[in-house]
Amino acid sequence: MLLRNRILGSQLWIPPVFAKTTFNTSLAMKPSPRRTLCASASATVPLFVPPGVEPAEVAPEMVLPGSNIVVGPYAGHAQIRVVEFVKSSARPRDCPRDGRPEFAVVGRSNVGKSSLINALVRKKEVAMTSKKPGKTQLINHFLVDKSWYLVDLPGYGFAKAPDAARNDWTSFTKGYFLNRETLVAVLLLVDSSIPPQQIDLDCANWLGRNNIPITFVFTKCDKMKGGRGNQLNENLKKFQELISKNYKETPPWIMTSGVTGLGRKELLLHMSQLRHYWDN
Repeated sequence: MLLRNRILGSQLWIPPVFAKTTFNTSLAMKPSPRRTLCASASATVPLFVPPGVEPAEVAPEMVLPGSNIVVGPYAGHAQIRVVEFVKSSARPRDCPRDGRPEFAVVGRSNVGKSSLINALVRKKEVAMTSKKPGKTQLINHFLVDKSWYLVDLPGYGFAKAPDAARNDWTSFTKGYFLNRETLVAVLLLVDSSIPPQQIDLDCANWLGRNNIPITFVFTKCDKMKGGRGNQLNENLKKFQELISKNYKETPPWIMTSGVTGLGRKELLLHMSQLRHYWDN
């Protein structure tokens, strides 16, 4: 059964079980210099409370640093031991059909998608990185620890791909999102170093309207030296404000860097609780 049907029922957007709770992020974040640099511009943010946790039970130590994500009872083993490339698919129906859960990674063509995937699995060139955005033009499945998939989807935006490939991106990727029964969640990557982009908001809103679970992964959070840190915080705050206008409950979000590894362990832990809930 589709995960979105299991946890959303007939609800649109984010389900009531992921309750809206506010918490002071400065209390939730440990005083590490790297994490302090990436602190949210807002002292209090709505939290993503997963299944198995009552909002009233949330304590500071339960909130993952650099995020609005509460860790619940479904969180478990989050280390990656083995990763292997399985196949590239030109059509959603050609994707693996072995029933394993999967997370789809998507974002604008220059958002740092491949860099983040490589950082998550701690292997260079698992996902193709290039100075020319838009090199990924197929659905690429990577099997993690022989138990779940990390899926690299084509980037959207100004990818320098053939016109036919660019025009087909919408139907190609939407077909995957709508028909993939083993899809646990979409990791929507957003470049934190620039102001909110309408194309990212459009993608997020489409996913929400179709009840597809989503986690916002803010990339390039290492670029926070000098005055750039204030601008980055403003970008994050503005994006969250825009999203809140269309979502009944706040989706999970987390700050990351493919360069420094910021947010890697936290993101994997978040994925583990979603995956284990999907398995039950």
